[in-house]
Amino acid sequence: MWSAAAAAARAVASPLPAPSLPANGRRGVAGARVRGGGRAATVSVRSTLWDFVGGDLVKPDIGRWLDDVEEHKALAIYPPHEGGYEGRYLNHLRYQGYYFLDLSARGLGDPETTLTKIHPVCPPSLGRQPVARWYFPPEVDYRLSLLHPDAKGLVVWIMEAKVLSKAELQFLAMLPDLRPKVRVIAECGNWRKFVWKPLKQISGLEPDPDAEK
Repeated sequence: MWSAAAAAARAVASPLPAPSLPANGRRGVAGARVRGGGRAATVSVRSTLWDFVGGDLVKPDIGRWLDDVEEHKALAIYPPHEGGYEGRYLNHLRYQGYYFLDLSARGLGDPETTLTKIHPVCPPSLGRQPVARWYFPPEVDYRLSLLHPDAKGLVVWIMEAKVLSKAELQFLAMLPDLRPKVRVIAECGNWRKFVWKPLKQISGLEPDPDAEK
């Protein structure tokens, strides 16, 4: 009885198209015929080794990442759209002894005032209360005062930095010069793989050798 049921189950046609191997040797998927006749469309699938090996398993550029953070002190990163890759680069900085200040560029206001000066913050008013104004200490200086004595420094991680102006990016690029124990990582866009460049080149403070080519 069980063998008959299994044979009946195998006899049921699958709703998915069966894979085919075209004459050119590329593996593809046979598509449905066009209404009214016509040849069956074939979609070729191309893949590389990086499609089968997870990005968190292969780390050939971690050493260069750590060296560039120490050399340039302010980097613009371009992670993939799907996210997740920047986490392992962040963790390796954490292993080096850095602490983190995560901020979003949306609603940050003036970076110089928010990060290095006493700045006012107005809470939302419902219309019946008077407009209040609260003063907060500088974000970077306050976090630096709370660092552990054995900490290597503070990493200011700016998310959605692509909305910042050129002048604001220039200040973030110069922030490590004003606060030597600070490193800046700004997410300035997305790319097909995790790449980074010195923030001073992105903001125009230094010439970009790739742009000259």
